[in-house]
Amino acid sequence: MLFSSLIEASQNSPFKKGFSTVHCEEAPQDVALTNTHVIQAAAAANTGDSCEFGSNKFFLLCGLGGIISCGSTHTMVTPLDLVKCRLQVDAAKYKSVANGFRVTLKEDGSRGLFRGWAPTCIGYSMQGLFKFGLYEVFKVFYSNLIGEENSYLYRTSLYLVSSASAEFFADIALSPMEAAKVKIQTTPGFANTLREALPKMASQEGISAFYKGLVPLWMRQIPYTMMKFACFERTLELLYKYVVPKPRADCSKGEQLVVTFAAGYIAGVFCAIVSHPADTVVSKLNQEKGASAFDVAKKLGLVGMWAGLLPRIVMIGTLTAAQWFIYDAVKVYLRMPRPPPPEMPESLKKKMGLA
Repeated sequence: MLFSSLIEASQNSPFKKGFSTVHCEEAPQDVALTNTHVIQAAAAANTGDSCEFGSNKFFLLCGLGGIISCGSTHTMVTPLDLVKCRLQVDAAKYKSVANGFRVTLKEDGSRGLFRGWAPTCIGYSMQGLFKFGLYEVFKVFYSNLIGEENSYLYRTSLYLVSSASAEFFADIALSPMEAAKVKIQTTPGFANTLREALPKMASQEGISAFYKGLVPLWMRQIPYTMMKFACFERTLELLYKYVVPKPRADCSKGEQLVVTFAAGYIAGVFCAIVSHPADTVVSKLNQEKGASAFDVAKKLGLVGMWAGLLPRIVMIGTLTAAQWFIYDAVKVYLRMPRPPPPEMPESLKKKMGLA
């Protein structure tokens, strides 16, 4: 199976070496441990990690962190997501964010703001499982393929490819619940609950009702996730290098989580901008029966595809920051390995005359 082979290959990854037992015997020159490996191994030994980096348990716990971070945060912002979707599909009725909240409260009451919370919670929990869990798997797997030096030199590309690979599978898991959520939120009188929506959608359009938005979902989520992970990883690296006044190893767990939140928010703003046009198409597509993504995009036009951008920036910025904070907090709570930002391998320093 694909996932089994990925996990098996990851066992020999350069990332894993940093968490292996370090022996005091003198190693041959060509296989000497790098400074990064020694630091990571010492950190693993001192903190008493609950699992080994790159192990099956590590990847499963990363998936659990993804479930908790994505499921809870997306459910929390359901009211803002609902107003954003309605702005995208009916700009004449919902003229602004404030107006959208007023109209929704007037017509549906306060409970109406949380319409669609169930598919949101289930769908994004499943997405988080694959997004975060498989990201770690693919990052270690691809790093193993290209080697330690290339993993450092081309680390941004490594983050982009790993996150795109993970999101491909995550969106397959998300698509049915995303379709039901948008249908509940944007089609008046269709259904009030997930239990009502699922059989109606299946009887009216068959299985295609749940996956007709998959391609535009990929178009929205894959660029979003690539930006989310690559921007976060590099921003975190830059914050510790230029902003945080002391090394990461000297920061408390609480201080590290604050830096994580800041890097996550910066990444979230860029995520929202990159993925917004496709998000608008997804919202409109699941509202209109029988329409294709191309038809919807043509009907919306260039200006129409940017409707609701401001609330989405606020929502996605907060959401992304909260997700990274929760995900990292879960790692801290479960005593999982948390490698520091990457450093240039000693072998590469020697090649570049920097040793």
